[in-house]
Amino acid sequence: MPLSAFSFRSSFLWKLGLTALLVGIGDWLFYRQGLYGAHIGFYAVALVIGLVAGNHAVRQDRRAWACVLAAAVFAFALVYDTSLLAWCLLWISATIAALIPATARFGDGWQWFQRVLWQSVRGPFAPLFDLKRASKARRRTGGYRFGLRAMLPIIALPLAGSIVILALFSAANPVLKAFLYSAAIPDLAMLSPLRIGLWIGLFITVWGLLRARLARRILPTFDGRGDLSLPGVSVASVTLSLVVFNLLFALQNVLDIAYFSGLAELPDMTMAQYAHRGAYPLIATALLAAAFVLVTLRPGSTTAAVPSIRWLVVLWIFQNLLLVAFSIERTLSYVQSYSLTELRIAALVWMLLVGFGLVAICWRMLRDRSSGWLINVNMAAAALVLTLASFVDLGAVAASWNVRHAREAGGRGVELDLCYLDGLGDSALLPLIALEGRTDLKPAFRERVQVVRERRFAELDQHLHDGGWTMLAESRFERARTMLAGIPHKSLEPAVRDCDGSVIVVPEIEVVPSPPAPSPAGVTAPPTSVPAPAAALTEEARK
Repeated sequence: MPLSAFSFRSSFLWKLGLTALLVGIGDWLFYRQGLYGAHIGFYAVALVIGLVAGNHAVRQDRRAWACVLAAAVFAFALVYDTSLLAWCLLWISATIAALIPATARFGDGWQWFQRVLWQSVRGPFAPLFDLKRASKARRRTGGYRFGLRAMLPIIALPLAGSIVILALFSAANPVLKAFLYSAAIPDLAMLSPLRIGLWIGLFITVWGLLRARLARRILPTFDGRGDLSLPGVSVASVTLSLVVFNLLFALQNVLDIAYFSGLAELPDMTMAQYAHRGAYPLIATALLAAAFVLVTLRPGSTTAAVPSIRWLVVLWIFQNLLLVAFSIERTLSYVQSYSLTELRIAALVWMLLVGFGLVAICWRMLRDRSSGWLINVNMAAAALVLTLASFVDLGAVAASWNVRHAREAGGRGVELDLCYLDGLGDSALLPLIALEGRTDLKPAFRERVQVVRERRFAELDQHLHDGGWTMLAESRFERARTMLAGIPHKSLEPAVRDCDGSVIVVPEIEVVPSPPAPSPAGVTAPPTSVPAPAAALTEEARK
């Protein structure tokens, strides 16, 4: 038998055994407890270990080990606080670790985006591709070398010996005998369609990762160097454009400086209107400015070689950074006057990434960097932000800020939106307890806070008992119990409550008496005596 065929067979069988083991671990973790909770993180750890154990090339490549370390970090993030973001980052890291040994160099983020996307599409069909490949290998090696006839001389001795040893052990140990008997006769009722579907999904997931393959063709990264033949793009037009753009940006920035310094007042509009009309259009303007620099001032181009144009670009990028800073200030002013939400936190982080991208574009032009460098720098910044976001509960950050600045708690913000806090789930539990423990709250508001807090506490308790345990949830629950021990509570009357803890008044329904049943034919209903009005009785008595 050729050495390559034996290598393929041993690798194939080893990965098949690892896949079966990981499917069994997944069945044990997920079938009874559901697809949520820290056991997703435990399975992610097993998946990373299986990837290293099942792929020799990964163990021999230092770059792959760096990706494995990143995958381990995201697996821990899943144990700490399960989230879709952490699982996606884990899968990307593990996929890159499986693919990177087949590459000569890392390349850039655009190439890896295509490779990971292709692997995600190819993964569900990997078992079919490998089955076809195994069939071809079987035909090349004579048609029987991969069958039972070839394997029987190898497995006969260990199989027979194991049967004899197990027979002796079962005769000496009744517990082992009962276990072997129950294992030999499986319960077919356990093979539900849902469980079989879980096995298939786990097998496809694991096998696609262990048998990952590079895409044969990917789109090359755009060069981004030299002159780009576009109508209207010349040294004179670019210079004039930059002069005009700098003047327009200077006008906008001066007006923002005048407003934020108190020298000018807003026109007839609210802070919300000012923030909404300003923040996102200004960020769009900064993105357009970045696109303009990328297209018209490519490294090595004629326009980028002119010193005056380079200085005008630096000045323009600086003004764009001011624009981003004022957009952030507008959003923060809006938050100060109203409230903080997860979406607004994400918007602020996005603005910071836009500012970083502008600096990277300017640095690329000044230092003559490649487009691949620009892509990698921005993707590294985004990856760092997403990694931090997988460990930070943004809902808890928003809830804490809103509670501290609520008008009911002595802050300068608006009235606290208890419905929003209720919608955050257990992320708002600790801030609600801290608010409930204040002594300066009005009794009616304290009662509403207590209602929402009790609802969140009970749901977290139920979630932990239903298999949704995570490190963060357990820590939050224990801290909540400690905080509640020092807060006096009063019993609340049972009532239907809204999301903000207020009592829902159910309107009383007026009961209209039904008309009397009709009398049978030929029977006259007795006359109904109707009391006469008081005035008629008086008149009758007078007569």
